[in-house]
Amino acid sequence: MMSLRFNSDGTFRVLQMADIQDGPDVREDTIRLIDAAIKASHPDLIVLTGDQIRGYDPAYIDTFLRRRGERPGTHVRAVTEIEAKIRGIKRHPLTKALTGSQPVDEQWMIDGIGTDSPKLVRTEGRVSTVGKLESWAESINRATAASLLDGTRQKVRNTFSAFLGPALESQVPFAATYGNHDFQCGILADEQDDIYRESPGCMNPVAGSSPLALEPGTFAMPIEASDGSGRIAMSVMMVNSGDYADVSLDGGARQSVTEYAKYAANSRGWDLADSDGYGTPSLEAIEWLKDVQRELGRRNGDGQAVPAIAFQHIPPQEFYDCLREVPAYTPNAVEGARTFAGHCYVLDRDVCRPGSRLGEAIGCADVNVGEVEALREAGGYFALFCGHDHKNSFVGHVHDIDLGYAPTCGFECYGPKSRFRGIRLFEFRESNPMAYVTRMLTWGDLVGRYSSNEMRVFFEDHCVTDLIGVRNELRRPQVSATLLGAGAVTCGAIGYAVRGLLRGHGRQ
Repeated sequence: MMSLRFNSDGTFRVLQMADIQDGPDVREDTIRLIDAAIKASHPDLIVLTGDQIRGYDPAYIDTFLRRRGERPGTHVRAVTEIEAKIRGIKRHPLTKALTGSQPVDEQWMIDGIGTDSPKLVRTEGRVSTVGKLESWAESINRATAASLLDGTRQKVRNTFSAFLGPALESQVPFAATYGNHDFQCGILADEQDDIYRESPGCMNPVAGSSPLALEPGTFAMPIEASDGSGRIAMSVMMVNSGDYADVSLDGGARQSVTEYAKYAANSRGWDLADSDGYGTPSLEAIEWLKDVQRELGRRNGDGQAVPAIAFQHIPPQEFYDCLREVPAYTPNAVEGARTFAGHCYVLDRDVCRPGSRLGEAIGCADVNVGEVEALREAGGYFALFCGHDHKNSFVGHVHDIDLGYAPTCGFECYGPKSRFRGIRLFEFRESNPMAYVTRMLTWGDLVGRYSSNEMRVFFEDHCVTDLIGVRNELRRPQVSATLLGAGAVTCGAIGYAVRGLLRGHGRQ
């Protein structure tokens, strides 16, 4: 694996790409934005901060995992089923066998086990025992599951190949961590790590291969001094922030109308993915953040923590400290999520950098595992940047550390208007990495005001799935003004019609 080093002019540039969140056919606008950002910034490293894969995409319907540990394809989201029907994507004909509905009937048998086209056929009078048929069913389950997962692996490769194309063409090294949707395609982080390493320039190390590599998505990338001495001048840390809270499954295969009604009324306790809250970095990862600084100090020979920036997907609760609570009627305020529900917030301009944007609630875990405190205790860490919340792009300074976001750079998922979707650029100077400069490279700046499918982007910007979303939309002045205008026109039309009717009656 290659070494990273400051350039001869003492600079090092990093691009953060968050929430590409696409299926095997990555949208052209996403690739176009990535290509334009690379050409405009000439980065030395690209970091992918999770949810590269749209794990709930209908392309993965047969291997979808709502949670790790499930049997693939058994708990498919209702929205995925609906989207699959709209797009004409059908489930594998023998998926029912995989989900537990195994045939148990002496009049049928399974033919073609181990082939690409196993099928059920009548026994035509031949004697068949239930036990033998169940054995065949188990065999076909294994064969079909392996075949489906092989297909998903290739789809994941296709996705990676598409969005990594501009980086590979420009020969820019890249590193990836994981979010809460990547694994849902059915291929877990360790296998995705292997697939990433098939591409030249991948910086993801084998988990456990050194003290710098804890687990898939959690590792350190030292950046050496420009003089070739090998001294570590700073480090980029990637952290796997987990996916969902570790709670027991309810066993339901799909969501009912009643469940959705409960979600819409109280999204703090329900969500479209049956989530009981987001995950956090593992306790081992929290300890590693401290241990790795000691290891870097040992390698430098002085025992000192090196300047470091960390990247992960899900933000910790301290991100709310970059906000200021305001009354619910405040224009453009957003309502907090889950633990912070019932409170409305805007950016605290006293701690946030100019150009910061708050477009939605901070989707943090319900518990605080002390990650920010661990960063402060370890020393050296000056910033933590996340993705996850597609409409946010603020940078604030609280608890003696910078906490910031990159918004989505994808065009297949929800997010802000096209012109605000983008990629975050960092420029570090060897003499003082902590005094870094960062700015957004947006679609509006690099490409143009509109994407190739503004209708879809408009829907993704204004789509709401709960009552909190409705209230947040009504706090947007443009939305409320449009609704008031439409209401006024409607009332005027009704009044005109009523007046016409009254005049007609008067003439009679």
